[in-house]
Amino acid sequence: MKSKPAANAASDKRMFYNNEECPIRNVVAQIGDKWSVLVLFALVDGADRFNSLKSRVVGISQRMLTQTLRDLEREGYVSRTVYPEVPVKVEYELTDLGREIVKPLYQLVSWADTHHNEIRQARKAYDERVQ
Repeated sequence: MKSKPAANAASDKRMFYNNEECPIRNVVAQIGDKWSVLVLFALVDGADRFNSLKSRVVGISQRMLTQTLRDLEREGYVSRTVYPEVPVKVEYELTDLGREIVKPLYQLVSWADTHHNEIRQARKAYDERVQ
């Protein structure tokens, strides 16, 4: 992993750099935002149109869905196809890379589902302690 350089003289702890060479900041941070994982999982079922995605990713604004789809397309996870029809038809779907990234993300989502109650209890206990 590129984010773990030679041991620091002061510590053997991993260093994380804020640059293009750090896979965590450069790759993982992009899909770790509020909406990307939800949009990726919405596309697991197959190609879909913008308004359908917007209705299935509850709470996302039109502006944020547009930006998220552009970002995911830029990263190579989503493809956008424009069909020359009247009215114009646009569909989004996962690329091979997108289908590949969804697999490990599914493990994270499953873990989150399994531990959701524990996390909520921990948050509640923390909030009660610090108030």
